[in-house]
Amino acid sequence: MAEHPHAMLVRKGYEAFSRGDMDALRGLMSADATYHVPGNHPLAGDFKGQDAIIGFYERLAQESGGTMDVELRTVLVDGRGHAVAVHRVRAERKGEHFEQMACYVFRIVGDKITDVDECVEDLDSANAFWA
Repeated sequence: MAEHPHAMLVRKGYEAFSRGDMDALRGLMSADATYHVPGNHPLAGDFKGQDAIIGFYERLAQESGGTMDVELRTVLVDGRGHAVAVHRVRAERKGEHFEQMACYVFRIVGDKITDVDECVEDLDSANAFWA
């Protein structure tokens, strides 16, 4: 069975992120895409547009000293423009180790990601880690 195009798009995004290929990531999202990060830490908030989202990804790399690793577990689709990607995230920061399950809920129009909502397993520990 062939994988749904939305699942393939999301997988390409994870692969590009893992390689640090920000140009490839830009190509997967609409110019006005939005990215929503939960919590009350300095990296939380809403990022609008490719430049803001790429800037957020670069800040994650900077804040974690390049240690952030995201291991994609599965991608679920509904065939109506939504995909959910479940992954394990690991990072080191200020001598602390962070590891938990998380997911992204993607909205896809045509062949571009237009919106991403991040959900985490333990919001309190994410807030503490990124504070």
